Amino acid sequence: MPEIVDKSSVRRICVDDFAIRKRHTYGSVIVDIDTHRIIDIIDSRETEKVAEWLKAYPNLEVISRDGAQTYASAAKNSHPDAVQVSDRFHLFKNLSDAAKEYIYRVFPSRVAIPSGGPSPEMEALYDTRNQRERILFVRKKREEGYTVSDMALLLHASETTVKKYLSMPEEDIPAPRENVLERRHIEAVEKKQKEIDRVRRLYSEGNCIEAIIRLTGHARQTIKKYLKEDCPVVDGGYDCRMPGKLAPYEQEVVQMRADGISYPQIHEHIKAKGYTGTEAAIRVFMQKERTHAKSVSSNSQGKLKECIARKSVCQLIYQELKDVKGMTQEQYEAMLKEYPVLGQIYALIKEFYSIVFSHNEDGLGAWMDKVTKLGIEELDSYINGLKADEDAVKNAIRYEYNNGLAEGSVNKIKLAKRIMYGRNSFALLRAKILLNEYYYQIN
Repeated sequence: MPEIVDKSSVRRICVDDFAIRKRHTYGSVIVDIDTHRIIDIIDSRETEKVAEWLKAYPNLEVISRDGAQTYASAAKNSHPDAVQVSDRFHLFKNLSDAAKEYIYRVFPSRVAIPSGGPSPEMEALYDTRNQRERILFVRKKREEGYTVSDMALLLHASETTVKKYLSMPEEDIPAPRENVLERRHIEAVEKKQKEIDRVRRLYSEGNCIEAIIRLTGHARQTIKKYLKEDCPVVDGGYDCRMPGKLAPYEQEVVQMRADGISYPQIHEHIKAKGYTGTEAAIRVFMQKERTHAKSVSSNSQGKLKECIARKSVCQLIYQELKDVKGMTQEQYEAMLKEYPVLGQIYALIKEFYSIVFSHNEDGLGAWMDKVTKLGIEELDSYINGLKADEDAVKNAIRYEYNNGLAEGSVNKIKLAKRIMYGRNSFALLRAKILLNEYYYQIN
C-alpha cells in the first residue's frame, strides 16, 4: 500500500511490541509522539529487522521504549545520536515485581508478627479444638486463678462439664490427635528437608549442578533454590486461603464465635448482610482458623504471635497503609520491627518514585548503591538491568516522554485482530490499522 506518512518529518517516536500469535510470533508498532498516530507496524521484534525498519525514518531525535534490549540495540544501531528514553511505567512495575517476588520467596502466606496477646475469649476459641485441648485449657486457667464459673463462661459450657474436666485422672485425658491435612503437611515438609539436605551434601562433596541434576532428577532452578541459605522448607502456598464468599465476614465470624454465638445464628446474621455461602463453610473456616492459630502458637517458642496476610504485605508496595485492608497501624509497626528489611524495601521504593518525579537524575546512582547493600537477589537483578540501560533510565527521569501512546496503540491492534479473527493476514492487518489512522488524521 502507498505510504501515508512523510518519514522525513518524524522526529519523536515510541515503539513497542504486540502479539500476532501469543507466545509464538510478535510484531512491533511505531507511534509518532507529536501526532499520537500509529505510523507503521511490522511482523517482527528481532533487533536486525527493527533496526532496518527504524533506518527508514532518517531524522529521529527521540525514541521512547521499554527496557527490552531488543529495542535498545535496534535504536542504537539505527540512530546512535537519538535520545533513548526508558518507559517509566515499566521501571516502576519491574521494581514492584522484584520486591513482590522477594516477599513471596521469603515469607509464608501468613506472616507472623509479635502480638500483645489475645483476649481470654479468643484464647479459649483457639485453644479448644477438641476434648483434650479443652481439658488442658481448663487446668491451665485453674492454675491462673480462674473460678469454675469463669471457665464455664469462656468455654460456653456448663459448670458440671468444667468440674468433670478438673477431676479427670491424667490417664483418662485423650491422646493428642492430628488431622489428615496436618499429617500430610508434616510428611511433605520432612520429605522436602531431606531433598534439600541431599542436594547440599552432594554440592559440598564437589558435584557440579549438572551432576546433581542427573543424580536427583531436579530441575536446575530447583537445585539453585535448594542451595540458598534462605530456602524455605514450607511451601509458600501452604495455609493460604483463597478469597471466597466468606472473606468479607471472616473477622466478624471469629469474634462472634469467640462470644459464644452458635453457627446457625452466625450464618443468619451474615446472610442478612449479603453472605450467600453455607453454614458448613463457616464451620470449615473456623476449624482451619483454629488449626492455624495452634500451629503459630507451637512455633513461636512461648512468644505471643498473630498473623497478617502476605497479600497485605505486598499491597504496601503499591498503596498507603490506610488503603490496605486487613492491617492496622499497630500491626504495621510490629511487622516493621520484626522484619526491618520490609521497611527498607518500602522506603527505597518511595525514594525511587521521588527521584523520578522530581527529575533528580543525580540521585539515581546513590539509590542503586543503597539497594545493592540489601543483598536481595531479586532487587540486584533489577539494579543490573538499570545499570545496563542507565542512560535511557536517566533520560526517563530528565524528560517527560513515555511509552503510553504505544501501549494504547497495542490495544487498538488487539481490537482490530479480534474483529478480523480468523480472516486476517498480517498485510491485511497492517493495511487496516494504517488506513484507520489515516482516516482519523484527515477528518
